[in-house]
Amino acid sequence: MDKYQQYFTADKFAMSNGIELTECHPGFAKAQVKIEKHHLNGAGVVHGGLLFTLADFCFAAAVNSYGFVTLSINANMSYFAKSTKGVLTAEAKEIARSNKICTCDINVYDEENQLLANFKGTAYITHKEIDFLCH
Repeated sequence: MDKYQQYFTADKFAMSNGIELTECHPGFAKAQVKIEKHHLNGAGVVHGGLLFTLADFCFAAAVNSYGFVTLSINANMSYFAKSTKGVLTAEAKEIARSNKICTCDINVYDEENQLLANFKGTAYITHKEIDFLCH
């Protein structure tokens, strides 16, 4: 797990939003963020952009965890509920993988395990090794 955490801390955008990788292995990842005041939108609820960033970061961890640079080519998100405080958790599960393309399903939950959003992502596998993760 340490090698994944070290590699993914290079994602400065996710890190600047307080997102932390908590679990990762090939085809699976979990990430969390503690809601802060700057994460809220004008209506006082968590900004959809934070939910998307959390899910997208989790997606990236899951698909890059095989040790090959894997880049998103499509993503979409549906929002189901709002949140205003606490810790949010995203969980990415790979649902399909070929030698070129992979697809993940990512759910975002609040502390009460209420489903806030679902993210579906597809990525292209470049087969360029991420040296840090392959050795």
